[in-house]
Amino acid sequence: MTERPADLLEFAWIWNRQANLATPAVHRRVLRWLEGRVEDGDRRLLLMAFRGCGKSTLVGLYCAWRLYRAPETRILVLAADHALATRMVANVRRILGRHPLCGALVPDYGEGGWASDRFTVAREAVLRDASMLAAGIGGNITGARADLVICDDVEVAGNCDTPAKRAELRERLTEAEFVLVPGGGILYVGTPHCADSLYADDAEAFLAGYRRLVIPLLDAEGRGAWPERFPPEAVQKLRARVGPLAFRRQMLLERVAEEAARLDPALIARYAAEPDYREANGRGVLTLMGKRIVSGGGWWDPAFGRPGTGDGSVLAATYADAEGRHYLHRLAWLTHRDDVEEDPATQQCRTVAAIARDLLLPVVRVETNGLGRFLPALLRQALSQAGSGCTVAEITSHVPKAQRILAALDPVLAARRLSAHDSVFRTRFAQEMAEWRPDARGLRDDALDAVAGCLLAEPVRLPTLPPRPAGMLPWRGL
Repeated sequence: MTERPADLLEFAWIWNRQANLATPAVHRRVLRWLEGRVEDGDRRLLLMAFRGCGKSTLVGLYCAWRLYRAPETRILVLAADHALATRMVANVRRILGRHPLCGALVPDYGEGGWASDRFTVAREAVLRDASMLAAGIGGNITGARADLVICDDVEVAGNCDTPAKRAELRERLTEAEFVLVPGGGILYVGTPHCADSLYADDAEAFLAGYRRLVIPLLDAEGRGAWPERFPPEAVQKLRARVGPLAFRRQMLLERVAEEAARLDPALIARYAAEPDYREANGRGVLTLMGKRIVSGGGWWDPAFGRPGTGDGSVLAATYADAEGRHYLHRLAWLTHRDDVEEDPATQQCRTVAAIARDLLLPVVRVETNGLGRFLPALLRQALSQAGSGCTVAEITSHVPKAQRILAALDPVLAARRLSAHDSVFRTRFAQEMAEWRPDARGLRDDALDAVAGCLLAEPVRLPTLPPRPAGMLPWRGL
């Protein structure tokens, strides 16, 4: 009597049991849905689940199970880049090599390919294509043939932020239709990254007609899809860290437009205190309102047009404490005089050096795109003449300005972790925030850009550790 092959949930349970892992309810839901679609003959599928759900791991088990059930199956994995697709293929190869039910699929050494980005299982059919192949969406897949195409996270922030990029993404993905053999299927796996997402569900959408499973982190009543891993307090902290826009997109799977993001200056706490520097036990200690400052720095995006015309030359200076709160202490619009012999660049460098000295800044980061290329040497000379120990870091920005501003300010505002000195509110910074829109053109955003540079340059800090057990030495410095 032939033994009944394992269904997908059994296959995954055996794998998890071997690795001492549980199979949570949200994973069981995904696995049952995937197997149900195979049984019903559905060939166009979309799985959307919140980040951290483990959907790529589950799809890897699904691919291994498909090969276990039908070794002649050919699977092509497409991802935003080749490296991401290779991770999926390598994971499936690892499952096949270790799963108790898949021993017969591992070929003898030297037979077929068994690489990280492609492999061929032991099979009776003589086929040209590998059992599984990884490719980036920008790669050449012409001539390949597949029974199943997995489109794993093909939409990412970098390839959908403009209409032209979104159109190019859709054009490249249509190539998958020519790779499929008759009767083949496509499974998309991902989360939305923009309002006009690839995964939209309207009648004109790219994936219109696809069978869908959508699992947000929280349902309409606020109940968690995976409460064991994401309890309410963890969800709240995550929302604060990533900001409301990214949380709604990546965790709630909402196709939120950039226009929904608003930078509200009312979310910034005000203070009037100045930093206090003291020395104790041979070490300098800088405090602000009783909080010890652990880092800080300036960001300068220079411009040398006439004052009041073109982009503003703005210096932002921030501090940060050990609890992750940021303090925007100074914003300076740098100008120059035309009635002096000193050139505009040197005039502005002297102003930056004076601010860095007075605020005890450890570093000033100079954006060297365009006009800023020759400034670091001038600024180092001005800092030396001013008697400041501040260092100069040269920075080249490749991220679009609107994306950089949103990534920096949205999370700290949502978490109420940004404070600003009274002097900042006497500049046009608050007006820039209130008027700013990601897609707006012609609005002033020079100060926002400089502040974003400071915030994004801050290191990620580990939380304060609990008291260590007796006899254990600390591994992390201040």
